[in-house]
Amino acid sequence: MQIAHSLEEIALSRPSHVTIGAFDGVHRGHQQLIGSMAREAHAAGRAAVALTFDPHPGAVLGRSPVAALSTIEERATLLADLEVDLLVVLCFTPAVAGTPAERFVAALRRHLNLVELWAGPDFALGHRREGDVPFLRKLGERMGFVVRVVEPLRWRGEIVSSTRIRAALTAGDVEEANGCLGRPYHLSGIVIHGRGLGRTMGIPTANLEPPPGRLIPANGVYACFARLEGGETWPAVVNVGVRPTIAADHLTVEAHLLDFDGDLYGRRLGLDFIARLRDERIFPSLNALVDQVHRDIEEARRLLTR
Repeated sequence: MQIAHSLEEIALSRPSHVTIGAFDGVHRGHQQLIGSMAREAHAAGRAAVALTFDPHPGAVLGRSPVAALSTIEERATLLADLEVDLLVVLCFTPAVAGTPAERFVAALRRHLNLVELWAGPDFALGHRREGDVPFLRKLGERMGFVVRVVEPLRWRGEIVSSTRIRAALTAGDVEEANGCLGRPYHLSGIVIHGRGLGRTMGIPTANLEPPPGRLIPANGVYACFARLEGGETWPAVVNVGVRPTIAADHLTVEAHLLDFDGDLYGRRLGLDFIARLRDERIFPSLNALVDQVHRDIEEARRLLTR
């Protein structure tokens, strides 16, 4: 898959099918839309193009900050798996937000050789979202492209959306989030030095530093698979929170890799969240905390090895 960061650097010779969106998390609804687009494009000998934005449009348009479900690099990997030929990553700015819909679509025709625009029924682009589906269909009749609408995917009776997944993770419901994503929620970062308290208790932990702006699941204890660079995978117990028993005052993501013996400092570690074990809580003593962590380890081992 090729990646471009502006339309001006592209001049596709073969016709293309294009879909546009934030695609945060590349969830099952995105997969249905983009996978269908790519299959039909390739069957017709055309290019499959996904156009996305960085940063998230919601962060630029003055709404509440949007905690991201994926980095742009993770999105690129997931879109490549869906057989997208070209990913266009546009820097979303107020100027981009203010671009009239017709001008933006004309650029798609000119640079991407657009012949089919794929979208959901509520899709809109351009200044003040003027370019909704009826507008785009009329524009397509004049410019020479068609609009293909894919109905949203439903799971457990509700539409799958990035908003739904964020709400589930914020509540600690990783089962709901994973069902919408079609895979475990993934969080990765570099392992940094912590206070070393876990090692003194015989339960060493890796302190993860996630990328800024990533959505961290609700405080609590989780069963996860930990993935190291190089492909090694280990079952793990992960604590998300402020560690109230030891009077810590900032959010941490700490992973204890079951049966692992090695140095992780400075390495990239990925966490796949499988199940929530319990809430974070205050224990009357460190011994009580250690006893509970050992119970967490056994429960995680049971869940992750069955």
